[in-house]
Formats: sequence, C-alpha cells, structure tokens
Amino acid sequence: MPRARLMDYDTLDRLLRPGTPREAPRASVTGVLEDIACGKRELRAVHHPLGFLCLPLVRDGARGVCVHLFGTGTPVDPTATPMHAHSWELRSYVLYGRVGNLPVIVADEARNPTHRIFEVFSAPSGVDELRPTSRLVHCEPGPAAFSGSGETYSLPAGEFHATVVTRGQPAATLVLGRSLPGHTDLSLGPLHGRGHRTVRRLCSAEHTERTVRTALGRIHAEQRE
Repeated sequence: MPRARLMDYDTLDRLLRPGTPREAPRASVTGVLEDIACGKRELRAVHHPLGFLCLPLVRDGARGVCVHLFGTGTPVDPTATPMHAHSWELRSYVLYGRVGNLPVIVADEARNPTHRIFEVFSAPSGVDELRPTSRLVHCEPGPAAFSGSGETYSLPAGEFHATVVTRGQPAATLVLGRSLPGHTDLSLGPLHGRGHRTVRRLCSAEHTERTVRTALGRIHAEQRE
C-alpha cells in the first residue's frame, strides 16, 4: 500500500498568509483527508464536548493542525461551556460552510458578576478537568463575525470567545494552533458551579472514515464552484 500523505505546520502556515490563493489551503488538506477516508492513514476523529468532531492531523511540540467538522450530528455535552479562552493562538481557514466567532468581553466584577472563571486541565487520555477559581467576572458577548468558505480568521491566546455555526448547516475549518507559555485554558461557568470533568471520546474507524468521506464531498463541491 502506498504511504499516506503527510502535511506539516510550516507549509500550512505559509499557505494561510495574505497573498496566497484562497484555494491553496483547501487543496493542501484534500489529499490527507482522502487517505483517512480510505483507511490508508489510521486516524480516529475525536468527539469534542462542544459538539463537533476534531481530526488531529499534526502535533509538533507546541504547534498543531486539526480539521474541525461541524453539523455532523455530534451531541453537545450539557456540562460543557461554550465561552472559553485558549492557551494557544489560532488561525482558522473555512473549508466549507460559514463559521462565526463570537467575542466575549470579560471584566472583573465584585458587585455584579455573571460568571466564574474555571481553569481547564487536559489529560492525554481525553479527560478535561474544569476547576473553579476565585475569580468572578461580568461578561458581555459581542456580535459574531462570520467567515465563509475560503476565508481565514485569527484569534489570540487568552481571548474569550464562542464558536457559532448555523444549526443544520454543515461547516468545516482547518485550524492551526500554537501554544504560548504563561497561558492556561479557561472557560466561563456558573457563579456557584463546581469542578467537573468532560471527556473527548474517540470515534470508531468506520465512523471516522464515513464522516470524512462526507466532508470530502462538500470540499470537492466547493472546488468545483
């Protein structure tokens, strides 16, 4: 069997810079997804508690590349909090569909808080432990900024936000992330919420391949337009 095609962070980093043809990132990931879809590359999708599937394509120290698939029917963990801040900076390229980034303005507030900040500690096993802190804040979500197919948006580490997709409308993003020292993953939870855990579960190989084949059909449709 021929070797599976690989991708690297540096190549994708160049492809997402201004001035690069908008189709280039989509074309670069298609071959890798085809290898996953036919079983040439053994990779299992991760069921994220926020209700999307993640395909972890590259892990290179503090840097990583994933494909996120929305609208696959993946249920949301009712204990998961959609408003969060990453310990890593990201750039996200929309492969198909529309994806919105909802910024959340957070201010320390002792008199009229709306949320408590939780620290998120992720284990290699897929278990995320959310620990409440003493920090109480007032948060105000701003208007969502939507990006369509072929567009890229960036998000700095430490900025609270939520990802927004239209219900029933599939979408996918190619995500480049780079962890930064001094940052911790955070989420906004209830004022009196307790510590708890969420689990990122692996999908079966069959389910992964079937889902990736569906995503490839949508990517090819975008390329034909």
